[in-house]
Amino acid sequence: MYFVYFLRSIPRPAKTYVGMTEDVPVRIVTHNDGGCPSTQRFRPWNLVAYIAVFSRAKAAELEKYFKSGSGHAFWHKRFME
Repeated sequence: MYFVYFLRSIPRPAKTYVGMTEDVPVRIVTHNDGGCPSTQRFRPWNLVAYIAVFSRAKAAELEKYFKSGSGHAFWHKRFME
């Protein structure tokens, strides 16, 4: 399984992040330990939601979509409080 996941910064709740992984718990630890340069500035992070799919290619498509304008609006409306 592959997962597209959505994170929200605890100290800066306006900051959100979308990523893709095969192991969500391990990836969140990596983000919170500063192992990802693009997210280390806004850590720690909370997991907001994730979507599971069987195909790596489909997960990559979804991640790309959710990072686009309309995809970003969709997941903010559906997953964020």
